[in-house]
Amino acid sequence: MKSIPKKLTLLAALALSTLCPAEDAKKNILLLAGRPSHGPGAHEHNAGSLLLKKCLDESGLPVKSTLIRDGEWPSPEQLAAADTVVIYCDGGDKHLILKDDRMQQLAKEMKRGCGLVCLHYAVEIPKDKGGAELLGWMGGYFETHWSVNPHWTADFKSFPAHPISNGLKPYAMLDEWYFHMRFTEEGKLTHVLSATAPEDTMSRGDGPHSGNPHVRKAVAEGLPQTVAWAFERPDGGRGFGFTGGHFHKNWGDDNQRKTVLNAILWTAKAAVPAEGVTSKVTPEELAANLDPKGKQSMLDHESNPAFCAACKH
Repeated sequence: MKSIPKKLTLLAALALSTLCPAEDAKKNILLLAGRPSHGPGAHEHNAGSLLLKKCLDESGLPVKSTLIRDGEWPSPEQLAAADTVVIYCDGGDKHLILKDDRMQQLAKEMKRGCGLVCLHYAVEIPKDKGGAELLGWMGGYFETHWSVNPHWTADFKSFPAHPISNGLKPYAMLDEWYFHMRFTEEGKLTHVLSATAPEDTMSRGDGPHSGNPHVRKAVAEGLPQTVAWAFERPDGGRGFGFTGGHFHKNWGDDNQRKTVLNAILWTAKAAVPAEGVTSKVTPEELAANLDPKGKQSMLDHESNPAFCAACKH
């Protein structure tokens, strides 16, 4: 009879742990923000990542987030603890994962099943130096002389049956939406955001980012262009690529923010709520933490994309 209270205590503890998951049960989100880049209100890697972290921290969901700013690299312990890594930085040969042995460190985490999310320019990496890796980890990437980076308004009218689509409503958004990405033929790829690119996206001449015969043919035929995708790797890991995020002000849009927040959860193998990740960003929060880049406003930049020569990468 003396053992009954002890058994009851154990059962109560088990029930409590089920209702209130331990801190260790939370999914670890590691956000890596690149150094300041481009003009005011564009490529705001630090401010954008801080907003995503705020939304995750306030979501009430079983996640905990860590942000590494200004192109710094996490410790081996931080990488090993991550359930997914979110990278928002300049890409190409400036990609933060190309420095030192960072690619090898990341490969180790991908091999164990860690998720990967790349935002905007971070989806681009040299074909011969990281292209194969991003293709295998994320299912697709921006390949120069194949993909393009015009500014255009994408109209997202429908979404696939996928957890990342939870709670999304049709919306249209002006951004520097990269498209005609290089995709893998392995694993399971889901085209999350797709839209028909207008003819004026091909107004520039051919070049590493501006055009090529393949993409011109696809646009002329009116083929839908994927600008965000989800990937289930053959080894069980998950990846997500999102080509928007050029204009910082777009993080104020509920649908655009929800797309990325849902994807972060999904790549970490956390359950995505049926209504998606609910979050709120005030105008004051959107204007906070911007990198010191001068006095030109976000609206000035948007109305005159030529202001930022780096938009042509």
